[in-house]
Amino acid sequence: MARALVTGSTSGLGLEFAWQLAGTGHDLVLVSRDQDRLAAVAEQIRDVHSVTVEVLPADLSDREELERVALRLTDPVDRVDLLVNNAGYGLRGGFLEVGVEDHEKQMDTLMRAVLVLSHAAARTMVQRRKGAILNVSSLAGYTTAGPYAASKSWVTVFTESLAMELKGTGVSATALLPGFVQTEFHERASMSMDGLPRITWLKAPYVVEQALKDTAKGNVLSIPSVKYRTAGEFSRIAPRPLVRAITSPDWYRRLQARSVQRSQRRASRRNLHAPWQREDET
Repeated sequence: MARALVTGSTSGLGLEFAWQLAGTGHDLVLVSRDQDRLAAVAEQIRDVHSVTVEVLPADLSDREELERVALRLTDPVDRVDLLVNNAGYGLRGGFLEVGVEDHEKQMDTLMRAVLVLSHAAARTMVQRRKGAILNVSSLAGYTTAGPYAASKSWVTVFTESLAMELKGTGVSATALLPGFVQTEFHERASMSMDGLPRITWLKAPYVVEQALKDTAKGNVLSIPSVKYRTAGEFSRIAPRPLVRAITSPDWYRRLQARSVQRSQRRASRRNLHAPWQREDET
């Protein structure tokens, strides 16, 4: 039976990867910082699917804890056939509004962990001439929306170069580049995304299903949905001054302004249709 190691596996896309992989018969190694939540997720999956679920609590921004996860990937007996580098989080605020220590910790999780774990997994998998690495990147990597976007640009390019190096070895590397996905990501970063139209959002099960299909095919890039493939291609080939103008780091402030305007319009409509509402009601 195949085994997958999934980082950031207790919420969002990572949790969805865990459930879908278990549903297709994969044994799991689940990695997360939250030990209690990790144990609860593992127990829930065991109750539903007849698979082995191993838990490995680790903060991937900590070098010693990251090394423990890398060592697990090199186990020659309980081998890992699929690595899903999913762990990551956003920071609220502009580059200068956030302490540099927080930026460094985020970069360690978003980039260094991907580098170290991909290296450990690829070297072991190449020896067996079998395996796959799936790195969760983002279409944000084609934009200029701050350090997070820059880190995702690195993940995409790194994965593309790794895929070329692994060609002919029996091991593949795939980068998943989703757009906006309905997960806990923005909530955990205290970011309100109410200003975005509903059509821009994708559902996590669909994104994960497409990513696993593309990984099985050995595709280097996985961009779920036609609308985001089109947006990604536009962002990739558009003149950089235009990209900077559209996706500058103050995009979130513009989004919040639109959110406030929408809330005001909704409040106005409620007042028009409910004239009996008392002034002190909200």
